[in-house]
Amino acid sequence: MFDRTVEILSEFVDSEEITRESALVDDLGLSSLDVINVVAAFEDEFGIEVPDRVIPTLRTVGDVVDYLEENAE
Repeated sequence: MFDRTVEILSEFVDSEEITRESALVDDLGLSSLDVINVVAAFEDEFGIEVPDRVIPTLRTVGDVVDYLEENAE
C-alpha cells in the first residue's frame, strides 16, 4: 500500500524522498487544492470514498497509508 501511495503522490510532487513521516503540505508542498486532487486519485485507485471530514486528518503520508489500509477494498 505504501509503495502505491508514493507512486500516486509522485505524480503531484517533485520530491525525491517520500517517507511515512512526510507531511503532505509542509514537506511535500501540496496546496489545499493539490490535497483534494490527491485524495481524488486515491479514491479512484483504491475504490473508496474519503469523506470531507476525514481529509484534514490526513496530514502525513503515514496517515494516508493507514487510512487506505483500513478502508480500501
